[in-house]
Amino acid sequence: MRARVHFFLDLSAELCYNVRRIAAAGPKAGGLRSRKRPPGAFFPLPPSSLWCVPLFKEHAAGVLFSWRGPAAAPLFTLRSERICCPLIRNDLRNIAIIAHVDHGKTTLVDEMLKQCGVFRDNQAVADRVMDSGDLERERGITILAKNTAVTYNGVKLNIVDTPGHADFGGEVERILKMVNGVLLLVDAYEGPMPQTRFVLQRALELKLKVVIVVNKVDRPDARPEEVVDEILELLFDLDATDEQLDSPVIFASARAGTASLSCYEPGTDLRPLLDTILSHIPAPEGDETAPLQMLVSSIDYNDYVGRIAIGRVESGVLRQGADTVLTDWHQLRPVRRAHVANLYTIEGLKRVPVAEAFPGDIVALSGVEDVNIGDTICAPERPEPLPFVKISEPTVEMTFQVNNSPFAGREGKYVTSRNLRDRLMRELLKDVSLRVEETDSTDAFRVLGRGEMHLSILIETMRREGYEFAVGAPHVLLQKNEAGEICEPFEHVVADVPEASVGNVMEKLGARKGELIKMTPVGSRMRLEFIVPSRGLFGYRSEFLTDTRGEGILNTVFHGYAPYKGELASRSVGSLVAFEAGESITYGLFNAQERGQLFIGPGVPVYGGMVVGSSPKGEDIVVNVCKRKHATNMRASGSDEALRLVPPRILSLEQCLEFLAEDELLEVTPQSLRIRKTELDHGVRAAALSKKRAAARQE
Repeated sequence: MRARVHFFLDLSAELCYNVRRIAAAGPKAGGLRSRKRPPGAFFPLPPSSLWCVPLFKEHAAGVLFSWRGPAAAPLFTLRSERICCPLIRNDLRNIAIIAHVDHGKTTLVDEMLKQCGVFRDNQAVADRVMDSGDLERERGITILAKNTAVTYNGVKLNIVDTPGHADFGGEVERILKMVNGVLLLVDAYEGPMPQTRFVLQRALELKLKVVIVVNKVDRPDARPEEVVDEILELLFDLDATDEQLDSPVIFASARAGTASLSCYEPGTDLRPLLDTILSHIPAPEGDETAPLQMLVSSIDYNDYVGRIAIGRVESGVLRQGADTVLTDWHQLRPVRRAHVANLYTIEGLKRVPVAEAFPGDIVALSGVEDVNIGDTICAPERPEPLPFVKISEPTVEMTFQVNNSPFAGREGKYVTSRNLRDRLMRELLKDVSLRVEETDSTDAFRVLGRGEMHLSILIETMRREGYEFAVGAPHVLLQKNEAGEICEPFEHVVADVPEASVGNVMEKLGARKGELIKMTPVGSRMRLEFIVPSRGLFGYRSEFLTDTRGEGILNTVFHGYAPYKGELASRSVGSLVAFEAGESITYGLFNAQERGQLFIGPGVPVYGGMVVGSSPKGEDIVVNVCKRKHATNMRASGSDEALRLVPPRILSLEQCLEFLAEDELLEVTPQSLRIRKTELDHGVRAAALSKKRAAARQE
């Protein structure tokens, strides 16, 4: 039993010393240290010849020890109180890698896996092996936090690779509860970015140890010394403690697999980084004799074993086949029983079955079907939940509804409202930042998320799984403050642009109620920082790329809620709307392209009310893209010169969401993305527009 035992020495009714055992509680100890005496003082024990085997028995307060002399008369009695003494796991470190998007987290994990011998010398390993999802590989970003483990100098390093995009910050917030320290990765050229500040603030609030890693020092435009100064300024702004300000700094190149303690000395491998982790990141602690407690920080799913709970054992010992209970810190659900069918620990990229896990271990377990993120797995005799980190609330909402277009049910596998509802509810089990609410209609649901990217990833995932549905334009979520004022969410925007584009960017964001707070030259470019209403950024990214000729970099992170800024100008372009159903024809498209930019080419099925292009006039124009060139008594249908079409602009999912107007929907199927009007009938839309204009003139 690893327990510190405090003894109370009863010499008489009037005198009682509080002493602590420093060796075996017996005659060989030589004495007992007294807290009421000066430091180093000992209370002498009777001669060893008087001692017999000590007798003890358990009771509520601890263990009662009695030593008796030869005459079986009690010389004195020692009564112990059991006090928790944490077990320090010097053979283990738990760390998370946090950074802004595209600063090299996953690449660094790849090199750590390679240099710590996880892969064979002749094994073919893909780049960014931790980004296992198709969407992650296609977009080059980390969406879900993932666990891996390596062994270095006999110490196991549990590593968590976290997302860098602000919309997936909920993943980072809950993962930080599993670790004792973080590696803060910062690009040697870009320096601290909005997401860097966000994740670092969360780590500092949890009092985690920080190791600063300046990555990409081999870039030609790297400025590592300036970046270190910027990181220190950021730590000051976030009210870091003196210990956190003294965090070690490592200069690394994740792509080359090198690290160094100096920016002037190139490294040869990652040993300096790994040695710093062992020396600076504290070992996990916990009392293995205490009742079991494990906070579930992540959920995975397997078709064979069902739901898999992932978390760190805080105290006690978790054994395979054990009977436990599930509790909730917020007491949203009653205490319920659970059985641990399978228990796994993480070795490299694999989950290895184990019989038991001790405090500090990050484990995955199956068999607990009713488990959710934020639950605590406890011992049945003491169901005490652990506090669950408060996840930031959603800021954007969209409406997901059953597809009711003329093409509904042609391409999707799951098309009913029941299918849609079940899929959204399953997503709630593993995404703590998502909210799903019922509406007045059984065919529509309100889905609330952290941003457009957050919801677009969900839409694309469902689309690839065979779901067919429609979504509305995104809206921000408004709140009221204590004074009763309506508040809206704001974003901290950092735009890295060429100097020639500064004027255009400032003009466009100013029109969207943006406030410039900082402007810093970085080499031949300029870094602009704004505070902008979240709704002001809807549809802006495509304009930003046009204004900067594709050379600009735009990053955002949630800033907070502030008073409502008033009405904003809607999108500056209108829609080209198909007049009738049919198949698009070259002749009809040739006439329609004079009205604006087309989204479709010839031979594409369309229906009345479907958006087929954009109009620069700012209002909707009805076009007939199915119009054919008919023969007359003067000419044949194939006469005249050949028609030349401008290549259409094929919109991605994010571009479709940015383009959506208030009266439009996006039809999502496994094969197609179609923008359509909510009201497909042109006559009804025209009558509603006339009434709206008449009401505006009367005002």
